[in-house]
Amino acid sequence: MSHAIRILGLDPSLVKCGWGIVEAEGLKIKHVAHGVFKTNAKQELPLRINELYNSIQQVIVDFAPDEAAVEDMFLKNNPNSAIKLGYARALCLLAPAQAGLYVGEYSAKKVKKSVVGTGQADKAQVAAMMNVLLPGLNLKAGDAADALAIAICHAHRASAAGALHRRFA
Repeated sequence: MSHAIRILGLDPSLVKCGWGIVEAEGLKIKHVAHGVFKTNAKQELPLRINELYNSIQQVIVDFAPDEAAVEDMFLKNNPNSAIKLGYARALCLLAPAQAGLYVGEYSAKKVKKSVVGTGQADKAQVAAMMNVLLPGLNLKAGDAADALAIAICHAHRASAAGALHRRFA
């Protein structure tokens, strides 16, 4: 007998960090919540980092996920942007880890392949698939849709791992 697992997906960014929470039970996936953390670009970096960290912690407290999933780093052309993305990604890994959650990491290509069927999917295709898998949300392409896709990618991994465990247990 399987039980539902609540997964927090995080799409790291210091500007607009997407988050989404789904509940997965076997292959059934249900939307719980989603949103975007926006830090004030006019504030100094330490304050923005603190604000993002506190926001992630608050979502963990409010929604009590069982596990988390974070998009892996991809290279950017601008080194300064890459460094800021690295800070955001570190916070997205740290906050759930400090809350005692297992954190899965997935490349953008793996997330897209998992939810759309091709690693070359664009943001609009990801959002369209989120609206198919999680009907009634009317999500626009962007950070929250990407975060939900990351959570669903993790759910697929968790479902497969559970199936393997049951098969060989």
